[in-house]
Amino acid sequence: MTETIDALTELVAAGGVVVLSGAGLSTESGIPDYRGPSGAARRHTPMTYQTFTGDAQARRRYWARSHLGWRTIARAAPNDGHRAVARLQRAGLVDAVITQNVDGLHTAAGSAPVVELHGRLDEVVCLDCGNQTSREELDRRLREANPGFDVRVDAVNPDGDVDLPDAEVARFRVVDCTFCGTGTLKPDVVFFGETVPAPRVAHCFDLVHRARLLLVLGSSLTVMSGRRFVLRAAKLGIPVAIVNQGPTRGDGYAALTVDAPLGRLLPALADRTAGAPASPALADRTAGAPASPGTVAAAAAG
Repeated sequence: MTETIDALTELVAAGGVVVLSGAGLSTESGIPDYRGPSGAARRHTPMTYQTFTGDAQARRRYWARSHLGWRTIARAAPNDGHRAVARLQRAGLVDAVITQNVDGLHTAAGSAPVVELHGRLDEVVCLDCGNQTSREELDRRLREANPGFDVRVDAVNPDGDVDLPDAEVARFRVVDCTFCGTGTLKPDVVFFGETVPAPRVAHCFDLVHRARLLLVLGSSLTVMSGRRFVLRAAKLGIPVAIVNQGPTRGDGYAALTVDAPLGRLLPALADRTAGAPASPALADRTAGAPASPGTVAAAAAG
C-alpha cells in the first residue's frame, strides 16, 4: 500500500491534474451510491427521463418520494475527501474537477472550478418555460401543499428519494411552475435516459485534453457518461490514476489503481503534495486501510 501511495503522490505532485469524481466520494457524507460498498445490496431502479416526462402518476411518485429523501441530501456536508480535493486545487495541483455527483458537495468544500456533469439536485427547472428555482423554494411550496406528509422512512436511495407505499403516494400533491403557471417541474439533473448537454461534455473533453493526469475518485465508471473521459485520456496518452473501493471498468486503461477509502487516502495525499506536514496518526490509518487482495496495484496503461 505504501509503495502505491508513493506512486500516486508522485503523479499528483507534478500538477496539471483533472479530477473525475463519482458517488464513492460522497458516501462518507451519508449519501449512498449504486454500485460501491454502500450500494451493493440495493435493488432500487431509478426514474428515467422518459417515464418522468410521459407519466403524470410517475411524476407524483417521484416527487412524493424525493420530497422525503431530499432532507438527507440537504443535510449532507462535505467530508474529508471533498476538503482534500479543494486543498489540492488551492495548491495549484488540480486544475479542475468534473463530478458525476449531483449533491454540490465539491463546491461546498471550496473547490473551483467544478463542472457538475449531471447537474445539481438543489436546483429545479421548468420543462415548459425553462425557469430555474431553488430546491429550497420548491421544498417550502411542497410542504405547504402537503401538510402532515411526514412519513417515516428507513433508508434513502442513491438518487435522493425513498421507497413509499402507493397509498402514501396517492395522497401527495404536486405543484407546478410559479413562473408560467402550469409548467412541469423537474430537478435540474440528468436523469437516466437523458443526455448531458453537448456544450458541457465538450468543455469536459477540453479539460481532459489539457490535463497532465486524469485522477478518478470514487467512480466505478460503469456508465459511459464518465468512462468516456477515461477512454479519451488513454487515447491521447494522458495517464489515468483511479482511486476507488472495488474494481472499475476503467482499470484496464489506468497507469495506477488504488483500492482504499477516499476519506482516509485523500487527506494524506493532500498533506504530502500540498505542502502541509502529514499527520502521523492519519498516515498510520491510511497505511493500514483495508484493501481487497490483488486490487491495489500499479498496472501498465491498457
